[in-house]
Amino acid sequence: MSWDGYIDNLVAQSKDASGTTHADKACIIGLDGGAKWTSDTHPMAIKISGPEASTIATCLKNKDFSSFQSSGVHVENIKYNYLREEDGKLVLAKKKDMGAITIQASTTAIVIAHTVEGGQQGTTNKAVNVIAEYLISVGM
Repeated sequence: MSWDGYIDNLVAQSKDASGTTHADKACIIGLDGGAKWTSDTHPMAIKISGPEASTIATCLKNKDFSSFQSSGVHVENIKYNYLREEDGKLVLAKKKDMGAITIQASTTAIVIAHTVEGGQQGTTNKAVNVIAEYLISVGM
């Protein structure tokens, strides 16, 4: 099974009523350890490093966001400022002039998406939630 199709689905889900796409890239990693489920070869893949994925997975698995609070959220060698977490499974982060990051855990996976600078992170949040909730519904 190729997980890369979920990237296309997530980006498509981030279109608003006017047809503007707010998420420009995404990836899925494992909740246990942060192994990549999507490939870096997809044109809209977030090319997250192993250490970045591991840190994100550890924080979400343990529901301990203190490292995000103190050090930010690192994705593709960019430090995003931690904004908040919700329900121990959703993390929001932003960097001026670089856009925003939305991270949501399912039962076994973590969905990560990037919102373009000037885009609506709320629209990306909904798209990430669609994928995460689907994975939960199928036991993942």
